[in-house]
Amino acid sequence: MSSIAFKIGPFPIHWYGIIISFAFALGMLLAFYHAAQRKINMDKFYNLVIIVIPAAIVGARLYYVLFRWEYYTANLLEIFAVRHGGLAIHGGIIGGVIAGLWYIHRSKDLKLWTCADIVAPSLILGQAIGRWGNFFNQEAHGGQVSEEFISRFPHFIQQGMLIDGSYYHPTFLYESLWNALVFLVLLWLFRRRSLGEGTVAASYLILYSIGRIFIEGLRTDSLMLGPLKAAQVVSLGAIILGIVIIYFRNRQASGLK
Repeated sequence: MSSIAFKIGPFPIHWYGIIISFAFALGMLLAFYHAAQRKINMDKFYNLVIIVIPAAIVGARLYYVLFRWEYYTANLLEIFAVRHGGLAIHGGIIGGVIAGLWYIHRSKDLKLWTCADIVAPSLILGQAIGRWGNFFNQEAHGGQVSEEFISRFPHFIQQGMLIDGSYYHPTFLYESLWNALVFLVLLWLFRRRSLGEGTVAASYLILYSIGRIFIEGLRTDSLMLGPLKAAQVVSLGAIILGIVIIYFRNRQASGLK
């Protein structure tokens, strides 16, 4: 299976780039729609998105590179070769949050938790789509599986997970499906105006992280923190943070002290 969709002259256009671009575009459209529903300052929200997206991409790449620094110090030009993959969602969230906090603090017209709730469904939708970029790069898969096991999946999944003569767990698919389910839950929560602001964003942290902890356990290409898988450690922290946010935001919304 080729990771190249087509060529423009001598320049290859990779499926990974196409899928990630589509994920960003669809996520942005959904975020603009939700922002309009909440009647926030659209000019300021457009500016927020313009700042957050590049920061998220840079954060996603830096996070990945730092965890693989030994390799990249010997291959410096590969740092910029994002067409090969290597965008870590946790780094993207960190980069996007830092940029978003900075702009919201400066703008004065945007509310942090309102914006977080607007962005959360778009983010998980983008992740659900973006995982298919990993499929075309034949990355983010799990350990080896039998031909009998992989035969339960559609033929094109079987072919994509046939790497160097062996079949592998399509963990990209597991996460994509889980993210799609989380997306539907967040949409439902977003429509419940009685919930405290920040509940949708916190639910994203909890639900995505629960799935990621289990799926990461199957992957063979995890970034490591010593003996631990970094994504599982960060996901556990995100679950705790999400629970804390929901407790305090809804306590505040109900007027309790």
